[in-house]
Amino acid sequence: RQLARAGYQSRSAFLTSPVVGAGSWLAHGSVQSGVWIDGEQRYSQLLASKRLSLTSAFERGGWRTVFVVPANTLDWPEGEQYYGFDQLYDSRNVGYRGPKFGYAPMPDQYTLEHFRKNELEKHRRPIFAELDLVSSHYRWGKLPDLIDWKEVGDGRVFRPMAKRGSNVDGRRDPKSSSRAYGKSVEYTWRTIVSFLTTYPDPNRVVIVAGDHQPHQFVGGVGANRDAPVTIIAQDPDVIRRIDDWKWQPGLRPSPDAPVWRMDAFRNQFFRAYGTGNWLTLGR
Repeated sequence: RQLARAGYQSRSAFLTSPVVGAGSWLAHGSVQSGVWIDGEQRYSQLLASKRLSLTSAFERGGWRTVFVVPANTLDWPEGEQYYGFDQLYDSRNVGYRGPKFGYAPMPDQYTLEHFRKNELEKHRRPIFAELDLVSSHYRWGKLPDLIDWKEVGDGRVFRPMAKRGSNVDGRRDPKSSSRAYGKSVEYTWRTIVSFLTTYPDPNRVVIVAGDHQPHQFVGGVGANRDAPVTIIAQDPDVIRRIDDWKWQPGLRPSPDAPVWRMDAFRNQFFRAYGTGNWLTLGR
């Protein structure tokens, strides 16, 4: 409802992930490349290949391309070689002076605000970016409050919040871990919605994709590998172009929403929004 009041439309469905519980980079590679990446050997082969990714397709179209990977602590030359992004932000170069929250070296709100100030405000070229939001990453328990965006600063404002609560050992306490996981996803969605309504842009298109289901001690033994995906935009033509996908209105797809494998997304995206030469470029 908040997004609708701000002029946004949204459509949601599910993408089946090649992994569960961990290995998010394999899911990212599958979505980006249109190839099923279900192990480290295939991932290494992908990074050494010339397979067209979503990022490199936008780069060829003249867009500035950015990766925001707040959990990374090391250089990533093989990723830079394959994806060809113009800018990589990780835990070392975003100026964060606040605390960690469990696994997350910084809250999702800081990640989004830093991206806005250093990319969206500074560059006139259109930007294609992959942002990894990790506040919902295991281990769960400690979460920051969602604050006024003007107060985010260098992150020191979050220091008192990190002293509250404790992380949950999911294997020893699955019920508490499940509740904490749910709250973390809720925090991330509230942060995304707040960002979009605080900083509206009629030309912005946002794809929010879960990369995999949580560990089995949270999701349950035998749970499927389907993760929700949503497209959000103010431009009605963006939504009209995917009418034949039959994705459902809103942010929360129902159990009967369409389900694709993650490696199907790239080509479907090219068909909906490409200019006709994607078959040549997309091999």
